[in-house]
Amino acid sequence: MENLYIAATVTSPEIDFRFDQNVLSLRGESYPENAAAFYAPIIEQLNAWLKECAAEAITVEVALTYFNSSSTKMLFSVFDALDRAASSGKQVLVNWYRDAEDETILEFGEELQIDFTAIKFNDCPVAN
Repeated sequence: MENLYIAATVTSPEIDFRFDQNVLSLRGESYPENAAAFYAPIIEQLNAWLKECAAEAITVEVALTYFNSSSTKMLFSVFDALDRAASSGKQVLVNWYRDAEDETILEFGEELQIDFTAIKFNDCPVAN
């Protein structure tokens, strides 16, 4: 499957899914006008790749500095797909990058860990 790259905009994150390397990256801010329209094709491609992915281990790099409530719902769909893959035997590691002072992003990462127990999360605070 071809890699998926979408450049960041003012309101949407950079999506860099290097399927050939089993590395998925989301960086930036996420508050597109229509989060469902933005994320639906991304989730669709992710699900298709996960079905055919023979890799034992998948690394997910997340460095989101802000996301709105509609993006949160779509991010949960992304993590749900990854959790299903992890539950079926793949190792899924999420590196959760956040500003060391940002309690909101920390709490969302903690919530993901509670909801998606098959995924291994690394909290990665970054000093400014």
